[in-house]
Amino acid sequence: MPRFDPFPGLRYDLASVAIADVTAPPYDVIDGTDRASLLARHPDNIVRVDLPNPDGIDGDEPYIEAAAVLDRWRDDGLLGTDAPSFYGYRMEYTAPDGTPRHTTGVVGALELSRPGEGGILPHEHTTPKAKSDRLNLLRATRLNLSSVWGLSPASGLTTLIEPVDERVTTWSDDDGVTHSAWVIADADRQAAIAAAVGAHPVVIADGHHRYETSLAYRDERREAGDPGGSEAVMTWIVELADEQLTVLPIHRLLVGVGDDVSLPDALAPWFEVRPAPPIDDGIAAHQAEAGCLVLVERDRCWDLVPRPDAFDGVRDLDSSRLDAARSGLGPHDVIYQHGVEHVMARVASGQARAGVLLRPATVAQILRIADGGERMPPKTTFFHPKPRTGVVLRSIS
Repeated sequence: MPRFDPFPGLRYDLASVAIADVTAPPYDVIDGTDRASLLARHPDNIVRVDLPNPDGIDGDEPYIEAAAVLDRWRDDGLLGTDAPSFYGYRMEYTAPDGTPRHTTGVVGALELSRPGEGGILPHEHTTPKAKSDRLNLLRATRLNLSSVWGLSPASGLTTLIEPVDERVTTWSDDDGVTHSAWVIADADRQAAIAAAVGAHPVVIADGHHRYETSLAYRDERREAGDPGGSEAVMTWIVELADEQLTVLPIHRLLVGVGDDVSLPDALAPWFEVRPAPPIDDGIAAHQAEAGCLVLVERDRCWDLVPRPDAFDGVRDLDSSRLDAARSGLGPHDVIYQHGVEHVMARVASGQARAGVLLRPATVAQILRIADGGERMPPKTTFFHPKPRTGVVLRSIS
């Protein structure tokens, strides 16, 4: 079973800066414009070090510069170190269906293990490019800058995390999400949290690249004879409960499909193809009711209802079904895209030949695949909203 420990976190001095000004979304949902906006808000926003190489420059210089910036922040007192602690963290938000929700978890140091070894269950494959960027950054900074997101079936974990008499820091982001954070320093509560998490496997919900990068770095440090804090990774553990989790789909853009290929005809062996209703805010509800994916072309849209016998041996996921069905499209590329409106815009502009709107994976599907030791295709799940980076950092020196 997993080991989960408190750690001496590095945190911004909130007497000097406002936490809303120096925290940021995860690196993988930030583009160049977002990065510039965050740095305009505050020049010492965490994005300066968490996304030091937005242009993909070859070489180590951006990562070395990120490490130098962190050293300066520590020397200047902008970052201070706590006694070993757990960190409570909550997000309150309105789900896309209009339901008010909150997601509450605890940040700690989760001992690293490979699948099948120590009770850590990944559910999704990763892509090599993102891992190399994260590994370069980890080597240079020797810090966990953001948390892996883990799910635990430990009943009552949320109650253990709730603030008792701790000071709670609360702020809101530009998307209307209210964030709260507090330090859990009481030894008895720390022991209870560690025992609760350690009694069950942990499923990785989000942050597979960070987890696999941390494994690679740990192995490097073991070979060098100096593993230090690399044996664990900073992880936000959330009690596994449907009412705490919102999972959104990541849609697909089809690029480079030949002009002579009729997409409805090519996909017909796999799906029953029907005209789709207009794409609007009700499309997700339509997909759930009709049991379909939606093919978006520039001049029309189609419901894709999976044929009962077409996907024998294929996982019960829209991403897996589409991966199987794309075999009949000829040479092409796939781009992952969040948001129906962005899919529609990129198809309309000609940046993609077509888009495919997927249904979200369910928590039950994620658990079933993780428990079975299998993986979903890359970019199958998008947990919403995303925890902020910069609330707490963890040294692995």
